[in-house]
Amino acid sequence: MLTMLLHGSLCIWGAALVVLLAGCQQCGSVEVPPEVLQNNDTLYAACKMRPSTSLPDGLPKVYGQVLFKQDYPDGKLKVLLRFSGFPTEGGDPVPRAVHIHQFGDLSQGCDSTGGHYNPHLVHHPDHPGDFGNFEPQEGKIMRMIESEATLFRGLSVIGRAVVVHEKKDDLGRGADAGSLLHGNAGRRLGCCIIGITSPAIWNTQYKLYNRRLRRN
Repeated sequence: MLTMLLHGSLCIWGAALVVLLAGCQQCGSVEVPPEVLQNNDTLYAACKMRPSTSLPDGLPKVYGQVLFKQDYPDGKLKVLLRFSGFPTEGGDPVPRAVHIHQFGDLSQGCDSTGGHYNPHLVHHPDHPGDFGNFEPQEGKIMRMIESEATLFRGLSVIGRAVVVHEKKDDLGRGADAGSLLHGNAGRRLGCCIIGITSPAIWNTQYKLYNRRLRRN
């Protein structure tokens, strides 16, 4: 009789363990995309920058790419910015602000991407996607940075938008409410939606970026 009871208890615990493990696997599939395992514990993402469809005449039409690379689970997010279309004449180049915005929605051009991605409800420039200001050279921006944003878990920026702005970000030092919301960076010149990609595009552009650094 005791043997039967022990056997039954073990069966119950075994079944519970199977359910628990299955649940963990399902949670893991949500938090960790399969591409992480396919690419040696690294996730790659990209978005293709295009001018806003609601852009007024006379403003630059920005094209390019934003590429992302992050090692799982706690690697620093690396971001490679490649933009073109800025003016090449007219004096000193204007620094341009770049931010991650909340929504991957381009139904109304870049205006429908919402405000800055601000999961911690803090003031600008402490949002994880506040990339800062970048000064074009010969009408182009090519820069590599590290970001506090992430591609993983509930705070992932996958599916959100990157926006290039008309003006320089005042980094929260302005004397108005807009400074603490968006840095008074002006209108949205271009935008794109972040999506998972293969390593190929990162590897190609990273090599080009390093060649440019060596030339300069």
